[in-house]
Amino acid sequence: MKSLTIIFLLFISAILLASSCISDKKPQKPNVLFIAVDDLRPEINFYGASQIISPNIDRLASEGLSFNRAYCNVPVCGASRASLLTGIKPTKNRFVNYYTYAQNDAPGAVSIPQHFKNNGYYTISNGKIFHNQDDLLESWSEEPWRPTPRNGNWRNYITDENLEIADSISDGRSWPYEWVEAHDTAYFDGLMAQKTIRDLKRLKEMDTSFFLAAGFLKPHLPFNAPQKYWDMYLMDQISLPDNYYRPENAPDAAIHNFGELRNYYGVPKKGPVSDEMAKTLIRGYYACVSYTDAQIGKLLNTLDELGLRENTIVILWGDHGWQLGEHTLWCKHSNFDIAMRVPLIISAPGYKNALKTNALVEYIDIFPTLCELADLGLPPQLHGKSFVPLMKDPNQKFKDVIYARFINGESIKTDRYLYTEWYDKENKFYGRMLYDHELDPDENVNISEFPENETLVDSLSKKLHKEMELAFNINL
Repeated sequence: MKSLTIIFLLFISAILLASSCISDKKPQKPNVLFIAVDDLRPEINFYGASQIISPNIDRLASEGLSFNRAYCNVPVCGASRASLLTGIKPTKNRFVNYYTYAQNDAPGAVSIPQHFKNNGYYTISNGKIFHNQDDLLESWSEEPWRPTPRNGNWRNYITDENLEIADSISDGRSWPYEWVEAHDTAYFDGLMAQKTIRDLKRLKEMDTSFFLAAGFLKPHLPFNAPQKYWDMYLMDQISLPDNYYRPENAPDAAIHNFGELRNYYGVPKKGPVSDEMAKTLIRGYYACVSYTDAQIGKLLNTLDELGLRENTIVILWGDHGWQLGEHTLWCKHSNFDIAMRVPLIISAPGYKNALKTNALVEYIDIFPTLCELADLGLPPQLHGKSFVPLMKDPNQKFKDVIYARFINGESIKTDRYLYTEWYDKENKFYGRMLYDHELDPDENVNISEFPENETLVDSLSKKLHKEMELAFNINL
C-alpha cells in the first residue's frame, strides 16, 4: 500500500512538473512566408479580372486582406525590391535601376529579413528576392539559393531551337516565349517550389520561428512555361487591350521604346509588334501567371499539411506592374498607373479573412507592418507606416498620398488623381501628366494642360515636391 502511495505521488509530481514547463514556455513568434512574384500585375480574379486562371492566389486572398490600390515605389525590379526590403523611398540617386544594390544605395540600412534574423528568426532566401543574389548577405541564415540553369542559360529555355538561338546571341536571349510538354520542374519556378517545400519541412523539424522568402520568376520575360498552362488559354480568346494607343496629350517623356522586350529574338527593333505576336505575348503572360499560381498552391498546401498555417503570416506581392500593350507599351518602366499598381495580399493569424480595401498603400509600408505583426521594434530608417489597422478595419482611410518615381519621372497618387512631373539631370522641368481616375481610370487623356485644371495642377505639384523632399530624409 505504501509503495502504491509513493508511485501515485511521483505520478502527480510528474504531471505538475510537465504543466509547469508548458506554462513557462514562451509562445512562438509568428512565422513569415514572404512570396514575391516577378512582374505580376493585379489582373487576377479577386481584383475583378476573370481572364487569368489563378485559383491559389485567389484562395490566399480569401484567407486575408487584399489591397485594391497598392503601389510600388519604383517600377523596375532591382530598385523596387531594394526599396521594399529596406522600407526606404527611392530618389533620383537612390534605388534607380534594375541592377540596384540596396547595400550600395543605402549603406547601413537593415533589410526586413535581417531585422527578423536579428530578433531570433531563422531566415532563408529562395529564388529572386533581392535582384542581386549577393546583396545584403547578412540578411540570411543560409546562403541565398537559386536554381542552377540548364546549359548555363539563365533565360530558362529548354527547347533545342531556343537554346541554339540563345547560344548565338551575346546575352542568351531567344524568342520571348516558349511552351513544351514538360513537368513543372523543367523550369525554374517548379524547382523553386520544390526547394521551398523541403525548407518548410526542415523548419518544422527545427521548431524555430522562421522568415522564409520564396521569389518566383514568372511571369517575367521570356514567357516560358509547360504546355499545359498555355493550353488553358485559346488564341482566339485573346484580345488586344482597349487602349492599344498612345494617350491623348501624353508627353513624349511618358512613352518608352520597351527595350526590355525588343532585346528578344524576333521582336522588331522599332515600331509595334505584329498583332499575332502581341496576342501570343498576352497568352504567354497569362500562362506564366497560372504556372506560378500552381507553385504557390503547393506552398500553401504544405503549410496546411505541416500544421504551420495557423501561426504563419503569409504575404504575397509583385515587384511592380506590367504593360501588355496598354498605351502602345510593353513591360514596366513607366509612370502610368498600370506599371506602378501592384497586387498585394496579406494573411495573418488572428485577423479576419476575405477582406478587401481601397485604401492607398505603398511598398515602404510592408516593413513596419510585418514588424507590428511579429511584435518587433522598428529600425529608424523606415519611411512607411504599418497597415495593420486596415487588417482590422479595411474601410478606414490610411494615406492621402503615395509617392513613386522612375528615372526622371516623379509621381504622386491621391484618392482620385495620378500626377507626374519630369526633370532632367540639371533639375529642369520638361513634362507632366495628370489623370482623373474617377472619370478616366485607364488614363487615356492627359488633362494636365487643360486651363480649368491650373489650380488643381498647382496643388498637386506642391504635394509632389513635399513627397520628393521627404524621400531624401533618411535616418541611418
